Amino acid sequence: MKLRNRKAKIVATLGPACETEKAIEELFLSGADVFRLNFSHGDHEDHKKKVTIIRDLEKKHDRYICILGDLQGPKFRVGKFLNVKEQLKKNQIFTFDQNKKDGDSSRVYLPHKEIFKSIAIGQRLLVNDGKVRLKVKSKSSSAIKCVVTDGGEISNNKGLNIPDTKLDLKIITPKDKKDLELAIKLDVDWIALSFIQTTKDLVTAKKLIPAKFKVMVKVEKPSAMEEIESITENCDGIMVARGDLGVETNPEDVPIHQRTMVAACRKFGKPCIVATQMLESMIDSPTPTRAEASDVATAVFQGVDAVMLSAESAAGNYPKESVEMMDKIIKRVESDPKYLANIQNYNLNVVKTSTEAIATAALEVANIAECNCIATFSQTGRSVLRVARMRPDVTLIGLTTNRKVARQNILTWGTFMDVVDEISSSSEMVDRACKIAKVRKILKHGDKIIITAGVPFGKVGTTNTLRIAKIISESKLT
Repeated sequence: MKLRNRKAKIVATLGPACETEKAIEELFLSGADVFRLNFSHGDHEDHKKKVTIIRDLEKKHDRYICILGDLQGPKFRVGKFLNVKEQLKKNQIFTFDQNKKDGDSSRVYLPHKEIFKSIAIGQRLLVNDGKVRLKVKSKSSSAIKCVVTDGGEISNNKGLNIPDTKLDLKIITPKDKKDLELAIKLDVDWIALSFIQTTKDLVTAKKLIPAKFKVMVKVEKPSAMEEIESITENCDGIMVARGDLGVETNPEDVPIHQRTMVAACRKFGKPCIVATQMLESMIDSPTPTRAEASDVATAVFQGVDAVMLSAESAAGNYPKESVEMMDKIIKRVESDPKYLANIQNYNLNVVKTSTEAIATAALEVANIAECNCIATFSQTGRSVLRVARMRPDVTLIGLTTNRKVARQNILTWGTFMDVVDEISSSSEMVDRACKIAKVRKILKHGDKIIITAGVPFGKVGTTNTLRIAKIISESKLT
């Protein structure tokens, strides 16, 4: 299969609109690099089936595919109403309480004791994606009396957001534990944690996740932005989850938060996904709005590793077309002459290590020596990340002996991954890298390649070698 002719990656969420092998294959061939399993929807058998299909596609197309398992996290919902729904009016009093009786226009059951403990007078409660807004007037251990600041419809089991307080939550809920067990059993590549508020939340959750899995933090709470650098440093990647984040913060703040998160990920060399409502109108339309196209383009111009489709691919009428459109937008942005110059001109957090030095040198040498490709041998994938964050203007091949590392790094900007056998010498290193570059049709006769690796070979954290090779017929010249 031919390599993608773009740097930024596409994450496609799977759902009812793409459950069959044919539908998932269409998404992959159209440009999807990563598939997201949303554990908020679907049962375990559905997810098992999708993973089986994806792994079969890998074999069929001889290309590694990354799978992201997305845990639901602590979700808050109001109870039920006697009349199913009620209309709340501005300035009226409305109470959330611990009474399990069906609600009415003056009150409703709220089955989350932790909210009663943490909420304070003057703080906000948002219902139905922020359409209905209330402010706390008084509280007790069993009732929160509010004044309605923005009226509207409230109905059975509607979602509730509490943006102004840090809640004492179990970050991994009982449902999450079951879904996590499944994700581990299915051997997904990344596990996404929802509603992380603090670095402490992240550290606590990571204790339950085996080290071989990469951990993606979905930033949905304003409180997480207060610790975003620490959170980014302690996780493996960030998802800019603009849905809930957009409910809990002002709309004008979301673009600033997005840019801040992208910058933090570049600083620490971690992949970043921009998600939610990127091509929302394509759920029902074969083409996006001009604003949506600009939204995707903005994220790509910022140097983000990946952009994500949610309902567009999972439940929309045009999943394949949505992937194709995102692919077109990315390619158009990346063809802009100022694209690379803009994202390369970044004040990166350079750590004084041999790995960092080699990564920096690889970019410079590629430009000076007019090389066509950088091949990086890496046991853990960290060396690949260091090179990728420099945003090189050439194809980046990550070579590893670990199949899971290969799949995980598919998410990384501009990176093609392949699995190789152990190497034991410099000549073998050069030979292996050149052979793969030729087989994958990345290089041809006369092209030059930069190869980085660690000596002694196979030892983690030893990247200290840079070689240049030139393809001459069936042989290599170093």
